Amino acid sequence: MIVQRRLQLIVNPSAGGGRSARALPGVERALREAGHDLRTTLTTSLRHADELTEQALYDERVPVAMGGDGIAGRVAGALSLLTPHVAQPGLMGVLPGGRGNDLCRAVGLPRDPVAACAVLGSGVPRALDLGVVSSATGDVPFLGIAGIGFDSEVQERVLTSRLRLGQAVYLYGALATVARWRPARFACRVDGSPFDVEGWTVAVCNSGRYGGGMRLAPDASTEDGVLDVVAIATSSRTHFLRTLPKVFRGTHVSDASVSVRPARKVELSADRPFRVFADGDPAGVLPCTVTVRPAAVRLLLPAGGG
Repeated sequence: MIVQRRLQLIVNPSAGGGRSARALPGVERALREAGHDLRTTLTTSLRHADELTEQALYDERVPVAMGGDGIAGRVAGALSLLTPHVAQPGLMGVLPGGRGNDLCRAVGLPRDPVAACAVLGSGVPRALDLGVVSSATGDVPFLGIAGIGFDSEVQERVLTSRLRLGQAVYLYGALATVARWRPARFACRVDGSPFDVEGWTVAVCNSGRYGGGMRLAPDASTEDGVLDVVAIATSSRTHFLRTLPKVFRGTHVSDASVSVRPARKVELSADRPFRVFADGDPAGVLPCTVTVRPAAVRLLLPAGGG
């Protein structure tokens, strides 16, 4: 069944090096031709996205995040805080417009923004979990993966890169970081139990995808109420580089240097400063705590399942 909705399109115009802005005219045309009542606003900041989400609820519109994974997580987080005590969590939509669009890969949404418009009319609401990074800088919700160590160093390079590489910028960032990496010591607690790692990275995964298609946590689900903690211990640079391509298939988890464990609460610290990155954006500082909010939002997804 096709449903015509009142939509508030919340667009990050700089996502994907301007990809979302370039796709916007075609998206607006497709949504209006489908009969939706559409209002579009370009965001000027993440706080502005929070305000637009609140305004959408006030106007009885469905907020639709268009851009990268960061704007999707931001809208989802604002929605979960604005509707905390209702029987049905807040409803939202997502249209891809970033580099990696890993949330779309994880939940089965089309990665073409115009094609994804159809899901806003024909899709079914499914309740998704949210991760939350809590640190001295505040609480930051995310839908995908939060990481420290090697992962956060890669993200620092991606943010500052001026190279026009599309989603290949993540591979560039990884290779450039390997050459300069020295092992870090991570002191963690997983659901209260000590979990110390020396090596490359610790990532806390709500969904399993990041970095433009890498399957870091291949069994992770956004609907199980649990986070997957992936740690990669010390190995040689040669071994790490040999293992890296396996991440795109999810087969790296069989390597002796990789461990995966479930958690609902993860406390993270390290022997040197790292910014915490979640969904490709800075999300906090160390020490931090990562928790899960089960079934915190409802997302319109393809009727056939993702």
